[in-house]
Amino acid sequence: MSNNVTAVPAASSEDALAHFERRLTFETDCWDVQDALERKVADFVLLDVRSPELYEAGHIPGAITLPHARIVERNLTAWDESTLFVVYCAGPHCNGANKAAVRLARLGRPVKEMIGGVTGWLDEGFVLADGSEPGDVR
Repeated sequence: MSNNVTAVPAASSEDALAHFERRLTFETDCWDVQDALERKVADFVLLDVRSPELYEAGHIPGAITLPHARIVERNLTAWDESTLFVVYCAGPHCNGANKAAVRLARLGRPVKEMIGGVTGWLDEGFVLADGSEPGDVR
């Protein structure tokens, strides 16, 4: 009997290892970001690349707003060129984080995408900060 799962054989363990290790060089997830932020060991800049209005309505605590279309060198001068940026947008249905990652990579900046975005963050049970007062969460 045949099925779509096994119709194409799995990669060798060596190839699978290389593939999955490489993926981790491009992305991180909500749990790892939350853990680094909570333990105050975040050695990266977390960028919310959605619109300022969406950021104000609710964003990941500790994130900075920088919409993907505004990622240009003059808006990055506050950070050393070796600074890792972690970008996120609304979620899996949004490609804003991908657009931001492209822009940062073109500028020679290290970048990872936080997979899941705001949707993933909320799905994991984490809270968002709103724009009313520093530290406010909902």
